[in-house]
Amino acid sequence: MNLLRALRIEFLSVSILPFIFGSLVDISSFKILTFCLGMICVIFMHLSANLINDYADSCYGADNIDKRFYKLFGGSKLIQEGVYSKLFFLRLSIGLALVSFIMAISLSILVKSFIPVVSFLVIVFLGWSYSVGFFRFVYRRTGELIIFTLFGPAIVMGAFFLQTGVFPSFKAFILSIPFGFLTTSILFANEVADFPEDRSANKLTWVSITGDKKAYILYLILMVGAFLFVIFGMFLGFLNFFSIAVLLLLPLLIKATNVIKHYYNQKQKLILSSKITILIHNVVSIILIIDILL
Repeated sequence: MNLLRALRIEFLSVSILPFIFGSLVDISSFKILTFCLGMICVIFMHLSANLINDYADSCYGADNIDKRFYKLFGGSKLIQEGVYSKLFFLRLSIGLALVSFIMAISLSILVKSFIPVVSFLVIVFLGWSYSVGFFRFVYRRTGELIIFTLFGPAIVMGAFFLQTGVFPSFKAFILSIPFGFLTTSILFANEVADFPEDRSANKLTWVSITGDKKAYILYLILMVGAFLFVIFGMFLGFLNFFSIAVLLLLPLLIKATNVIKHYYNQKQKLILSSKITILIHNVVSIILIIDILL
């Protein structure tokens, strides 16, 4: 279905799973209504950001060079195929953001704090400025930092606050870092495939730092960072020994790294590295959620 393709729902797990995790860090404080409203807020804001990213990349030309649809990178291509207009993407993005804003207001009333609304305003600014407007962080080698922040600390610490009323929390911050690294790794793996088009559109992602031939090194650093912070969380006593199970995913990490190393300029091959990176993110997230429940 074209609408689902436009929304790029295959990436929703990178916001849903960290939010579930953050909500369960202190399970004794878990509140179902707060959780449900927060989940709706997160999902709609994520979808809004996906749409505004397609809109921006079509406006600035990054998605107009290679018009083939690869599913996991390069955008939905629905604008390029003439299925939807750029205005449709913009309007739908604004509409979803408004629904998310209503949820944020509801949460502020529910928890009797302005933090949800203020946080929403900051997040929507960063999420949209990632690709559109004056800042356009992804065009200035800072987009990855925004993604790390939004899909790591922002989601996990935000979910933790909604359940406990505690913000900031050192524990929640440390536990959020693996999610930040993993989501940034997904973005980076996709950026390797998009590098020629991004370069032509003056879109400076972190791949431009290493070049596509050496991009596997930075990819490996990002992924290893996620695993190291899981171990660090165990060392601090924030996670149980069950989290060591994430190390079983190292063969998958090696496989994805080798794909990026040897096929950095072959998009069809790079689909595999993107799929593996998403899989690693999701499995690590599930392991950490189970660990918290234990």
